[in-house]
Amino acid sequence: MNNLNKIPQSLRQNSAYWLLGLSMAASQSAFAIDFGPFTLTGFAKAEISRTSNQCADCQSIAGEVRHRPWADAIAEGKRYGTAQGTVTLFQPYLGTKEFDLGQGFKAKGLLSQRLRDGETDIKGVMYEKNVTLSHENYGSIQIGAFPTRSWSVADYPYGTNIGIADSWGSSGAGYGLLQRAVRVGLPLMDVANGDLHIELTHDAGDANYKVRKPEFFELYAKYVKGPLTLDAIAQSGTNGQAVAWGHAPFVAATTTAPFLDQSGKPLLVDGNKQSIVMLMARYQLNTKTDLYGGIRHNRWSGAKAVVTDYVHPNALWNDMFNVDGVDAATNKAYSASSTDISLGAVYRFAPKWNVNTGMVYLGKASTKNPVDRGQSNTMLLNTLGVGYEVQPGFAVYGFAGVVNFGKKGFAPLSMPGHAAFTGVDSRVAKSGNWGGLGWVFTY
Repeated sequence: MNNLNKIPQSLRQNSAYWLLGLSMAASQSAFAIDFGPFTLTGFAKAEISRTSNQCADCQSIAGEVRHRPWADAIAEGKRYGTAQGTVTLFQPYLGTKEFDLGQGFKAKGLLSQRLRDGETDIKGVMYEKNVTLSHENYGSIQIGAFPTRSWSVADYPYGTNIGIADSWGSSGAGYGLLQRAVRVGLPLMDVANGDLHIELTHDAGDANYKVRKPEFFELYAKYVKGPLTLDAIAQSGTNGQAVAWGHAPFVAATTTAPFLDQSGKPLLVDGNKQSIVMLMARYQLNTKTDLYGGIRHNRWSGAKAVVTDYVHPNALWNDMFNVDGVDAATNKAYSASSTDISLGAVYRFAPKWNVNTGMVYLGKASTKNPVDRGQSNTMLLNTLGVGYEVQPGFAVYGFAGVVNFGKKGFAPLSMPGHAAFTGVDSRVAKSGNWGGLGWVFTY
């Protein structure tokens, strides 16, 4: 199976208040290293935690993605309980200094990749590999590989600052990483005594797919007026992988080539379409307190179960979604929609100290699928964190949290896996809690 199909089953919470987002880390750092026309920035982070109701490789087929029905069952004799976990993240950003091209035009480039526990985060996918041309009066155009706004903005600041980076940014029907994209930004506009920035992004996906041609669009608007910031995002992906993983790369409907039937002829998978509409807001209540909130509506077309390769001893399947079975002649895929909510606050009670709290609610889904694939379940996740800035660029923090599912069973459709985000498998336990410590260094 291609690594793009292996959706992480346990994504730890990013709780550091000072952990910079992708663009912030690349452009603002007290310890940036300059050499010639290049600037090296980045971040490194490590966490250790203990979480209750952990069940390592609980399902019968370890590592299998959740919407394939043979991944539903829990292996017999599995035990679950409190377990220790660790995670390390490292991401350098190699950027060029801004080149003045004359007549107000400027250009820059950026290259970056993320390592998780010493390995490439998502194999075969770059986080940043792009060039940008900008003009104060005409706006900007960026070409190459870069994160979507739906993931990067939800991850930072709306997730990271209140301990819900993964559970908010990496859930839902959106996509997170683009590889062949063009982003056009309009010049900053003055609207109702506030600043409005608008962007349109398009990605063509994998060029080798001519029939189920991938196509991605994202519209992003950011409005800032005094203490209020609004971030609005509408995203639509056609013939990307069928997932509920907001961090997912947009590439193609499936990655399991060579797509042959039993007679050796090319086999086509069904098309797929999914979209989100999201609004997030930040409000600086006073010099010490920031409030956060977000709402997201998800839509999935569903993806029928199709064998993509009969050559191997065991048939390879596509990334099916919300199906009623896998019988080649009768299985159906059903559309679904759901709504998710996030809330949180940060309180800076001393110059170098802060406390933060966050909440994510993943709602039930509306679908006509007669088989329960998780649409009847919900998830409520709450976090509490405290951070201390040892010195500019280096911080330590502690965090705790609790997750509660509406019932024991399949996870809500907005989750990429039954044990995603916390390691608490909704098929095994209805709730769980965790606590831990971490540090983050930005340079």
